[in-house]
Amino acid sequence: QVQLVESGGGLVQAGGSLRLSCTISGLSHDAYLMGWFRQAPGKEREGVACIRWRGEGTYYEDSVEGRFTISRDNAKKMLYLQMTGLKPEDSATYYCAADLEARGTLPNMCIGGMDYYGKGTLVTISS
Repeated sequence: QVQLVESGGGLVQAGGSLRLSCTISGLSHDAYLMGWFRQAPGKEREGVACIRWRGEGTYYEDSVEGRFTISRDNAKKMLYLQMTGLKPEDSATYYCAADLEARGTLPNMCIGGMDYYGKGTLVTISS
């Protein structure tokens, strides 16, 4: 059973930083792609950042480029999202996601969604 468990969310002031973590277990084999998605109330879920589990390759949504950094620890089976320069519009529930197979280009997969999601961690940015 695939389990993706997020942690690290919370309430911070605008301009602050947070580091989200995701613990990965139960995958039948290494994921092809891992990512972070977010969903704010009344909005659709969007891909924020994605990274290939093996090799090179990352994608960032335009609004977070330069502020967020996605990284992974293959040995520990952990995924991270370092968020800096946080803005009120970054407030959302953030979800860790995994896809086991290549289904297209990295941006398309990150934008289109993945097979598995965690339950999410809430990030709230106060102005």
